[in-house]
Amino acid sequence: AALSSGDELVLSGTRLQVQIESTPAPQAPPGTAAGLATLTGGESRERSSLRAFAHIARSLSGETDLPVLLRLVVDSAIQLLKAERGFLLLEDEDQRLQPRVARQHDQSDILAPGSRLSMGVARNVHERGRPVLSVDAGRDERFAGMPSVEDLRLRSVLCVPIRSEGKVQGVLYLDNRLQQGAFTEDDLDLAELFGDQASIALRNARQLFGLKDRNRQLEESRLHVARLNEQLGRKVRDRDAELSVVRAELSRSRGRYDYHEIVGASGVMQKLFQHLDRVVESDLPVLIQGESGTGKELIARAIHFNGRRKDKPFVSENCAALPDSLLESELFGHTRGAFTGADRAKKGLIEQAHGGTLFLDEIGDMSTEMQKKLLRVLQEGEVRPVGATMSVKVDVRLLAASHCNLEELVKDAKFREDLYYRIKVLQIDLPPLRERVEDIPLLAEALLARAAREAQRPAPLLTPEALTALTRCRWSGNVRELENEMRRLVVLCGDSQGADVVGVEALSASVVGGDGKGGVAGPLLKPGDDLREAVARFEKEAIVGALERLAGNKSKAAQELGISRFALQRKLVKYGLAEEEDLPLDAADAVGAEVGESDE
Repeated sequence: AALSSGDELVLSGTRLQVQIESTPAPQAPPGTAAGLATLTGGESRERSSLRAFAHIARSLSGETDLPVLLRLVVDSAIQLLKAERGFLLLEDEDQRLQPRVARQHDQSDILAPGSRLSMGVARNVHERGRPVLSVDAGRDERFAGMPSVEDLRLRSVLCVPIRSEGKVQGVLYLDNRLQQGAFTEDDLDLAELFGDQASIALRNARQLFGLKDRNRQLEESRLHVARLNEQLGRKVRDRDAELSVVRAELSRSRGRYDYHEIVGASGVMQKLFQHLDRVVESDLPVLIQGESGTGKELIARAIHFNGRRKDKPFVSENCAALPDSLLESELFGHTRGAFTGADRAKKGLIEQAHGGTLFLDEIGDMSTEMQKKLLRVLQEGEVRPVGATMSVKVDVRLLAASHCNLEELVKDAKFREDLYYRIKVLQIDLPPLRERVEDIPLLAEALLARAAREAQRPAPLLTPEALTALTRCRWSGNVRELENEMRRLVVLCGDSQGADVVGVEALSASVVGGDGKGGVAGPLLKPGDDLREAVARFEKEAIVGALERLAGNKSKAAQELGISRFALQRKLVKYGLAEEEDLPLDAADAVGAEVGESDE
């Protein structure tokens, strides 16, 4: 049954009499001081007050909404100390005391609170930092000269400071206009204790409010940046925040294996990482196809060092870099005296890769004779060094790569069909950089940072305009060409003292203006330029750029530029990049004819 006034309770031998407050109170909503039963009789008032204080302290510590907490502080103080009214005054930005909450004992608000309390008493406590207790304010000499005390007909007044971090930042003001001696010295001690508890709760709520406000401001700033980026039509975000988000996203989406050396957040790269997860878990041969500079060897290393053979050798060879005679010796090894100059036996790369992985780059450039010998190794699982009579058993996983379409080479009878199907049990097609434009800012930042570390210089900072120019370039040389551009920027723009800011003007002409295949369409003519001069400048820069990217390989440069090697040789002479006597007679005549035509 519910307790009623006059009921008695016996707890641990102590007789307690219950009295319910006679003043009716409305149903207390959340965040307000709930009615408390006052225990008298066998329990002292001090004990009763401490019980009530403990209950109120829990309520204060559990409230984090600042406006609600301010009301709860005043309502709780009124109830705890049996006051008629309560006021909470806090400093404003100018450290002036301002009423924040004013409440009646029935938890109703007091209108115009500044004129309903003695501001003189409140300021006195605020300035001196000492509490004030008056049992009869009208006759208290300390309040002489304070018209508000007499005007408000105050009787009992209790005012304590609210401290935070050792400084008085407000006061709690309680009064009773009807009763003298409503507050005692014990009430003063309890009020000070309550003020300290309220100060802690207010500080915590303010800190939480400040944190929420900062989070709100950060969110508004983020949305503002997003709107600006949307207006620019670019997905380049704040560099540090973008990289942090992308790294976190990559760590979640790349699957089970570590591909940290491969930079890419685009959809096509995410699919590649997922495909790599399946390839890594296998021991089958893999054919990696992609344009020059797309990172075929990087993919091969990722497959090896994430697979079950990662603790075994990884051996690689570029089949296009060696003639057949040397390539056979490199791959298969040789015995002593096998040929002129073979003064000692040499273990071949295939045998060196035993238990591990053999990576053959540009396998499409291998001669048909070498293809036949490699096929025998794959079929029989053994290798015979040049000059040897016995074969050696080998266990290798073959990873092959080519920038050519091997299927087309098979159709043209330039690549053995049986070898083709041996090496392409699994296939990985690497996308060119122009098909994953959204990765270019990330790649540029990563390559720029690496080039700066190698050069022991601060990394230059790319402006948004420079990043935009990089994303517009077609990058026929793919990641390798982008890497060379970043190395160039480190050398030309960085210094040992501090990082430079790199704008569009620092980028290569082939990146900004366009090189036909590798760049984007841009303004070729400058004010006052002659059309023929602009075309010549454009063509020369394209040729120089292609040769730089491809390490002077004229055949590959001609292929990239979409012209024949013979046409490239003529243009090299035309622009002073080669000597005319280096060409055959008919080529020299053609150069002269072309130069003559261009002068018309």
